[in-house]
Amino acid sequence: MPPLSGGSDLSGYDNLYYPQWLEGQWKVTQTLTSTTTPIGLQYIGGPAGSIDIATESIEEQRRQIGVPVTFELRYVPSTIIEGGGKNTKDKIIPVVLEDRAFNTKQRLNSFAGRTVVSSVEYADVKGSNRNAVLAAGGGDEDPLQTTVVRFKGPAAQKTFVLGHGVDGDDSGGGGAGEAGGKDDGGRKWSGYEVDRNIFMLTNQNTSPPITTDSELIWSFEKVEGEGGNIVRAKLRIASYLNSQQDQLYFMAKNRAVSIADYDLTLQKLPKL
Repeated sequence: MPPLSGGSDLSGYDNLYYPQWLEGQWKVTQTLTSTTTPIGLQYIGGPAGSIDIATESIEEQRRQIGVPVTFELRYVPSTIIEGGGKNTKDKIIPVVLEDRAFNTKQRLNSFAGRTVVSSVEYADVKGSNRNAVLAAGGGDEDPLQTTVVRFKGPAAQKTFVLGHGVDGDDSGGGGAGEAGGKDDGGRKWSGYEVDRNIFMLTNQNTSPPITTDSELIWSFEKVEGEGGNIVRAKLRIASYLNSQQDQLYFMAKNRAVSIADYDLTLQKLPKL
């Protein structure tokens, strides 16, 4: 698992910044191409490492290989004001952010095959909060790192960003100084984000929350000759065990216990 973001506790507006050409709303087709358990099946068998649970889980995943899922994704513009120092002027940097609230709802409903999400809201944390975003030149609607999903049933899920990075970014954190990475002006961009999801029941059930860690590794490429309206992408989701929950955590040695690979095609939608 990659390390935590270097600037996540410093700026208050830490986030993963995407290339400028990804701004807009896109119709997306996402297709699972492979799923593997690189260090053994038992590591995906729940907290106790059950082989029966692991077998059922991997078989269900493999049934989804080659099945396309369609939904929409949105990436929105913002600005960050970077202080230039005592004798220099502030620098205004344009950035593009994932609209996490919109995208999370789209993904969860689409992969469930029905409407399961009641609402998605942003939550303030030390590394990414509304006051810091506004002070840095952002807006009231700018995406933050942390989201809270409330499902139609008695359940909720909170997602934190533990770390992120951009290929070609010397800072290792995808910070505002290298917004979009060094290859921002080209056709290709790649980066990663490590998320922690805490799923909990909101009724009187006393079951403890379920905590999962995963790394999302993205690669986007503009298609030549399409006027910037088509983007091809690959997504790898690497799942990790959690020290508070999984008995096999130390045996996993911080390695991914499952890997799912997806192909995506993004077609830009016209502005309303």
